[in-house]
Amino acid sequence: MGDVFRRLIAFDLDGTIVDSSRDLADSVNDVLGGYGAAPLSHAAVTRMVGDGARVLVGRALAAAGLPEYPDAITRFLEVYDTRLLNHTRLYDGIADVVQAARAHGRVALLTNKPGRLSGRLLAGLGIERLFDDVVAGDGPFPRKPDPAALIELIARANATPRCALLIGDSRIDFETARRAGARCCLVEYGFSGRAFGDVGADEAWVVADVAGVSDALARFVAGTAPASGSLD
Repeated sequence: MGDVFRRLIAFDLDGTIVDSSRDLADSVNDVLGGYGAAPLSHAAVTRMVGDGARVLVGRALAAAGLPEYPDAITRFLEVYDTRLLNHTRLYDGIADVVQAARAHGRVALLTNKPGRLSGRLLAGLGIERLFDDVVAGDGPFPRKPDPAALIELIARANATPRCALLIGDSRIDFETARRAGARCCLVEYGFSGRAFGDVGADEAWVVADVAGVSDALARFVAGTAPASGSLD
């Protein structure tokens, strides 16, 4: 394929490719415990993920009834760095989907997670080679749902917004794709759970499992082929 591409297939990380919820929750609760607060439930912390580490920590402090401690984000990142790969795993079959996507365009990772942690996680799970680009939350672009990073990734792929697909697990991903004019696939197995009942079929593919991601990818590719008909 060389540098032709003309399609972009971008994936979110946490809740889409990896289940990192336990390591995130354990790290958050370690920080809260250091301030004398009771731990939050795994599910409660998981629902706070998506807007980056600083927002996650702020939400956890508020939920625990604590003030905004200035050093809390530093503490969290230090603790999470030691727990990063304790329990985090790939969702079954997702690596095969990412690998298959490489036959159809430029493949990118678009995450609000800090870059160093994202890189370590990809390397630790052995999937860093699957991505042509990795854009993280502390890079030169604003974090999702700002569409700037996705728009840049579309340009790098020599694609148009119609020929770009963002696969994620949250309304943040949905909004990012919408603002960029790109297509979207929302996964219900991720951190947001079944929260997409009001998303229309003409707005995004909503899928229950990794097999559904593979099906949505096939439909996206078919719909962006030269001289093809409607995508839906």
